[in-house]
Amino acid sequence: MFEAIVAQAQMLADADAEPIVFALHDEYCDADRHRFGTISVHTGHVVGPRQVGWSPDLGRMLAAADLDLLHLHGVWTATSHLGAAWARRTDKPYVISPHGMLDPWITGRGRTKKWIARRLYERRSWARATMFHALTDAEAADIARETGRDAVTVIPNPVDFDAAPAPAASGPQPIVYLGRIHSKKNIDSLIDGWRLLVDRRGMATPPLTIAGWGDDHDVAALGARIAAVGDARLSFVGPVYGADKQRLIAGAVALALPSHSEGLPMVILESWAAGVPTAMSTHCHLSEGFGAGAAVDSGTEPGTIAAALSTLIDEDATARAARSAAARRLVAERFVVPVIRTAWFSAYRRLIERRI
Repeated sequence: MFEAIVAQAQMLADADAEPIVFALHDEYCDADRHRFGTISVHTGHVVGPRQVGWSPDLGRMLAAADLDLLHLHGVWTATSHLGAAWARRTDKPYVISPHGMLDPWITGRGRTKKWIARRLYERRSWARATMFHALTDAEAADIARETGRDAVTVIPNPVDFDAAPAPAASGPQPIVYLGRIHSKKNIDSLIDGWRLLVDRRGMATPPLTIAGWGDDHDVAALGARIAAVGDARLSFVGPVYGADKQRLIAGAVALALPSHSEGLPMVILESWAAGVPTAMSTHCHLSEGFGAGAAVDSGTEPGTIAAALSTLIDEDATARAARSAAARRLVAERFVVPVIRTAWFSAYRRLIERRI
């Protein structure tokens, strides 16, 4: 979500709008602030449990700000209460982007905490929203089901797209997983699927490189799983950013994301922008990738994951080139900054001019 907000703020600033960012303060704020450039960023300290996200500081900052519109990113924290209070006080447009947090896989977990959040602030926040923003049609359906509202606009996140994709690093082309280390990402099944390939193909199987970040206990569990497998071609390289991330993606024979739950996974778009095909589950909500030939449906079970990876690994150079071209064409047509900026300006203008 942080990357999506950085991209959207910069996109608006580049078009001469004036984005102002309000956020909960944490240990990463000072290190990350430079990502917003000259955009104004205000952070409020959290009082009480971090998970609740209650910040009187942030409430006072919002009350003092002269805003045309407030756009809330994410739900299930007390920032929803602050957003609803601002909307009630100002009677100005209020937009909510759940970022996949109303997906049934998510709402089915931590039910007690979410029941409390609904009763304390989420229902009031949802009722106050002028518009909801969904990243995909599937998320729009999740929003309507959970909130009972149908004022939803679907706009995907943009991805950087260069005329020439980043060059791949030398060496064997691995299968790559890149993202959060979390149970919803289904990394254990990916490892099991890869091991099925190893059993069938032996040393001809590409390495599996896992990159990303997560809570300490999730990362430790992954490390223990890799150690138990005992195959040097299966590796965890930790977080990767910037040019290192681009090289890792560009050097992959395929990027794998057999996830149980996603909003709109940016790593899939980044992979397609680099011309790298993906093995992904339908829960990634990017079905256009299957139709275009940029992706193969991995399912979520080891057997289906192995089959999808085999499809991508075994293709000849002509078929792979066609997939690569299809992936880049799909990004250029639907997910680049000019297309997404136009959609957002149109949506914001309708709200501010009270035409929605």
